Amino acid sequence: RVALGDFRGRYVLLDFWASWCGPCRAENPNVLKAYERFKDKGFTVLGYSLDESRENWLEAVEADGMPWTQVIGGGGLNDSVVRTYGVTGIPSNFLIDPEGRIAAVDLRGERLEETLSDILK
Repeated sequence: RVALGDFRGRYVLLDFWASWCGPCRAENPNVLKAYERFKDKGFTVLGYSLDESRENWLEAVEADGMPWTQVIGGGGLNDSVVRTYGVTGIPSNFLIDPEGRIAAVDLRGERLEETLSDILK
């Protein structure tokens, strides 16, 4: 079992996505680039999949080369965690600071790396 509190003390990108979501899959290389650049500077990613198929989810994680912690909710947009964060569409992400507060929302493309560059100097 994985909990967001397990990552306290680091910046965490809580990334909501799914294997069937084209825009999510297109964003994964940007997340991977940021992860590789900042993983040794107090940053990590927690992927939260809305997939219902465990097989499709695992195939996407492998195909997109996502080495960070991944979990699958399985409830789609009705999943309790998805509802807690108010996610109504994907891709969607939340940058959580080391104290557990939301520092930024929906950082995509170069904005993710730029924001992390500013924070993790």
